Amino acid sequence: MVDILSKGHEIQHPASPTIYHNMNFDLIVIGSGPGGYVAAIRAAQLGMNVAIIERESLGGICLNWGCIPTKALLKSAQVFDYLNHAEDYGIKVGKPLADFEAMIKRSRGVADGMSKGIQFLMKKNKITVIMGNAKLVKGPKVAVTDAEGKVTEYTAKGIIVATGGRAKELPNLKIDGKKIIEYRKAMSLESQPKRMVVVGAGAIGVEFGYFYHSIGTEVSIVEFMEQGLVPREDADISKELGKIYAKKGFKIYGGWAVESVDTSGKEIKVNMKNRKDGKAETILCDVVLSAAGVNPNTENIGLEELGIATDRGYIKVDEYCQTNVPGIYAIGDVLATQALAHVASAEGITCVEKIAGHHPEPIDYNNIPGCTYCSPEVASVGYTEQAAKEAGYELLVGKFPFSASGKAKASGHSEGFVKLIFDKKYGELLGAHMIGANVTEMIAEIVVARKLETTGHEIIKSIHPHPTMSEAIMEAAAAAYGEVIHL
Repeated sequence: MVDILSKGHEIQHPASPTIYHNMNFDLIVIGSGPGGYVAAIRAAQLGMNVAIIERESLGGICLNWGCIPTKALLKSAQVFDYLNHAEDYGIKVGKPLADFEAMIKRSRGVADGMSKGIQFLMKKNKITVIMGNAKLVKGPKVAVTDAEGKVTEYTAKGIIVATGGRAKELPNLKIDGKKIIEYRKAMSLESQPKRMVVVGAGAIGVEFGYFYHSIGTEVSIVEFMEQGLVPREDADISKELGKIYAKKGFKIYGGWAVESVDTSGKEIKVNMKNRKDGKAETILCDVVLSAAGVNPNTENIGLEELGIATDRGYIKVDEYCQTNVPGIYAIGDVLATQALAHVASAEGITCVEKIAGHHPEPIDYNNIPGCTYCSPEVASVGYTEQAAKEAGYELLVGKFPFSASGKAKASGHSEGFVKLIFDKKYGELLGAHMIGANVTEMIAEIVVARKLETTGHEIIKSIHPHPTMSEAIMEAAAAAYGEVIHL
């Protein structure tokens, strides 16, 4: 089956020999994740002749193995949790059973559907899709090796590297894909483990921990940082999530280092040491999930040959994502910015608009929202309280608990709170930190408010609908100024 595009490109599906009439482009994007495909579409909108190169599946890690399929798994866990607590809502049902295989199958189906959606967007925007492994060569050009080993060179006026990242491997935690796994394998296990140790308590760790614990797996979470769960969040958020997870039955080890993992026997032995007092402890489990972050995919793509500057494996760029080599750009997880899909997309758009001769505003990396989709959810943007103090601000801090929210109580989810941080002198909204049901849908209000340089009193005087979870934002602002009504 052949797709004929109006710009003279001829593309066959990856299963067939690929034929390309056009070897020269205005822009080539290497990688089709949320940074790459968004950059390609924006470039096409601006009139560029664009090609995108992908070695695996359109949509990259986010759509195929990250953001989207994990949310499908988490939704299954949430529904299962609702059914287990149906009587709390006045509903009697039989005891539900978690069908692990069906949950995994649904997740993969959602991912496959989204990847097909990206194929449609490529065709709609007349973007040439080239399947294969890409490497930068002098010219600059891109050499692509296809599945049969054939190498073809393509030229472009501009090239964007958007090759993403992969699971970070710790020295004492060698990923083997069987007993020690990373997030991709965690979404495609053949059977549900009875006991799991999660190493790393960031977003990946607490999300997978929640999923597996919800369907009956005994989960222990080990975190190197003493703050414990979600250690990059505000300390109050970490403390609250730790209390909630402990109440649910998680075993949490904050401030512990994994010394070694013994996989030689039937049971896996995870040997740990407490960083503060040196106490040693061993956890027995069936599988270990390494969730210690991501590393950039910058090896073997020709950076050294072209003299592109890097730092600890990350590509160095200016505020518009241009490298030190003219015509070569980089976006997403290959940069030392936040490894988030929406950051990669924003970088892609900013980069392409600059290439097109527009004058985009550089990205404000202090106004990037972060979301963790465990239960309860966590969302934040801007300064933590500690970081704001270290930056020299005198603060006004307001907190409103969802236990005082009518909507939260009615929905059966009164855990958590909204915390807002203001500069006392000018009323600037410095940061927001939320934990509770659906807070990932609420954080955008704060992002817009900070972008518009909204003050605390402006939030207080902005009438929020009742009853809603978002009222907590208005109430938290009022609490910071001593004007809170419902506490």
